[in-house]
Amino acid sequence: MRAATIGLLCLATSAGAARATDAEDEDARAKPAIPNIYLDLRTTYATIPAGTLGLGFGNTSLSAAFEALATLHGVTLPNGLPAAKSIAVDLPLTVDVSDRVSLYGGVSGSSTDIGGGWSSFDITSWNIGVQADLYQQNGGKIPTITLQSTLTQSVPNEQGMTNSFNHVLEFDYALDEDETRGWLAGVQYTNTDIASQFARIKPNTILYAGGYYQWPSNWKFIGRLGVQSFGGAQLAGRPLADAFTQPILRLDLDRMDDNDNRLFGITAQIAWMPKPSYQVTLRTPLYAVRN
Repeated sequence: MRAATIGLLCLATSAGAARATDAEDEDARAKPAIPNIYLDLRTTYATIPAGTLGLGFGNTSLSAAFEALATLHGVTLPNGLPAAKSIAVDLPLTVDVSDRVSLYGGVSGSSTDIGGGWSSFDITSWNIGVQADLYQQNGGKIPTITLQSTLTQSVPNEQGMTNSFNHVLEFDYALDEDETRGWLAGVQYTNTDIASQFARIKPNTILYAGGYYQWPSNWKFIGRLGVQSFGGAQLAGRPLADAFTQPILRLDLDRMDDNDNRLFGITAQIAWMPKPSYQVTLRTPLYAVRN
């Protein structure tokens, strides 16, 4: 009996050790030693109506370039800001520190056509930022709360340069355990400072709601509809861009992998200012490390 008891204890100890080893192996697989590292390459084409600036969801680098253009050349435009078209390329190097925090920073370049042909493609801004999940739903009743903050500075660093501070607070309520469908709500606030005592750009705020759905094929659709309120801009005491409160719509279609890493994305945005401004963005991330 004593021998049988000792044998059973040995078997139990061996099974427990095996389970512990399996759990440690699963934890090691779940937490890669090297985080995701990639260039989140974004290419944007935008049209901007006369008398306004490049505003909308998240495009702080694009708006900084137009704000610098407005400040530097607004005095020589007797009829105010003309209608414009722009092509911009953003190259932020992104590091997913964990499944909750991402850090990024890089440069952006653009070419602009304000009626006299396309300008040369130049570096127009740099940016740094962080995105963090302050709270994760994980099957509970409280939605995931995400905060994203970005600092964008226009280039060159001279009279009329701009500093844009863009903050996004978003609530994501998943309707299933796999988080493949759910509702969104959030607010974006952008404040811009100009290195000029004669110019001022007032804050821009967007309140929005929306939802998302991800198919088994890993294509994901996200829609956001909101209201954008811009306080206007002034140069030397005269209006440079009028204030407005108008609707804004953004639609995203992304191709994800099985671990929710973005492989490809396209974004379409329509923002009324009050005339419509159209913007299309292609996202083609270039991965150095993809877990």
